[in-house]
Amino acid sequence: MNVNSAPIRNALDAFLVLSGQDENAEHFIAASPHETGQAVSKEKTPAAADPTDGSPLSQAIRKGLKETAAELARDYLQTHDSLELTERELIPALDKVGKDYEAQRIFLPQLLQAAGAAQAVFAEIKTKNAGLGKEAGSGHKIVMATVKGDIHDIGKNIASTILETYGYQVLDLGRDVDPQVIVDTVLEQDIRLVGLSALMTTTLPAMEETVKRLKALDNPPKIMVGGAVVTPEYARSIGAEYYCEDAMADCAAAREVFAGDQDKG
Repeated sequence: MNVNSAPIRNALDAFLVLSGQDENAEHFIAASPHETGQAVSKEKTPAAADPTDGSPLSQAIRKGLKETAAELARDYLQTHDSLELTERELIPALDKVGKDYEAQRIFLPQLLQAAGAAQAVFAEIKTKNAGLGKEAGSGHKIVMATVKGDIHDIGKNIASTILETYGYQVLDLGRDVDPQVIVDTVLEQDIRLVGLSALMTTTLPAMEETVKRLKALDNPPKIMVGGAVVTPEYARSIGAEYYCEDAMADCAAAREVFAGDQDKG
């Protein structure tokens, strides 16, 4: 084969992806030009990370390497706490993924792979937190959900993880959650705080409907809302008590809601 032939090289790269020999299409992606005009070496792996490109854990998340990300997260948690991992590694890595996607340096498959790696890190954080005595939140229950019709849940997952790190018991209902499921959970579990997330403008009506049903209860919970398309003005217009721009704002809302309970139990 003529190594100087671009069509031949492209055909070979495509074959390696389709045959499963190029795991996560890493070489295929690396062969494309980045904003610097340089191609990333196909030999580079998170284990031999470029110090100018973030930590090995950050690179594993961004490249969608689930097993590597989980292993590095376990190692990280041996000497750091969950909150530090989330704030210093997970959130910056996902921010970079989001910016690369918006700039069309990566595309939907790579975005989904990064989300999968982030989920693997979330699992390690939850395992670490399981059984640990968390004093700040005193175990208060909080329902978290991405509203009906919306399947984007990375932001909600980050917020849930940080709330758990601060000692709150998060009942994560997942994504694309029907309003009635949220209402039923609030009634069954005697929930006082609900967090709702939406990323798409088309799902804002579902958020509004969920808030409406919750507020119709005899003892309605406080509600915090967030997501890329949610604004403080919109939050007020639908009757939500809290607009949360980021995960730390969720924690501030929780502290305020449960402020009178800190000395109980």
